[in-house]
Amino acid sequence: MTAPVLSEPATNPLAAADCPNSLDHPIFSESIRLIRAALEPEAALQGLSPIQQDVVLRLVHSSGDLSLVPAVRFSPGACEQGAQALASGAVILTDTAMAAAAVQPMARRCFGNAVRSVLDWAPERAPQDSTRTAAGMAQALVEHPGALVLIGSAPTALEVLLELVHTGATAAPALVIGMPVGFVGVAESKRHLAESSLPQIRLEGSRGGAGLVGAAANALLRWAWLRQPPT
Repeated sequence: MTAPVLSEPATNPLAAADCPNSLDHPIFSESIRLIRAALEPEAALQGLSPIQQDVVLRLVHSSGDLSLVPAVRFSPGACEQGAQALASGAVILTDTAMAAAAVQPMARRCFGNAVRSVLDWAPERAPQDSTRTAAGMAQALVEHPGALVLIGSAPTALEVLLELVHTGATAAPALVIGMPVGFVGVAESKRHLAESSLPQIRLEGSRGGAGLVGAAANALLRWAWLRQPPT
């Protein structure tokens, strides 16, 4: 399948509160306007590309937390690569059913991407010294190489992904959105992701969760959908 070429408009549509499209409710548009206005005095978005700004603004919108902006990290070209993969119909794999539920409506309205939780592949009981999510991730990656992977809760699943890619047991995902939440194994897994060469969006520190990884993926879906060439 040939991917559509996504073009960059002259202005960032999230910057315009009255941006007319079928994806945005007026409350969302007004929220984005207010968030941008709150961040503007501190130049928090300075240096970010338009697509990176879209992701950051949606993360703030979903969390209600302006302070998370400095903790968001992007590898070069990661957002563009992820958006292109979504426009090509890439499968979206998530570590929880909650994250899948957060993305499914936008995926359905845009490109119809399949959204699957890796728990669909998980055993009924956790393997010794591992988790059900990690075991499910290993199986899901084999069936869906090149997927977009969203990890908001399970650092063990992120570690398994990194190990499988490192050893060549599976192809690298199109994008990893790595934002596991919590305190056990979270900092280590995020550091290992940062040290990898995988295209990634991550959130430093202990914050994260299903809602945030879903928000990041939804921002990329929206960005890609609004930049389709006219038919």
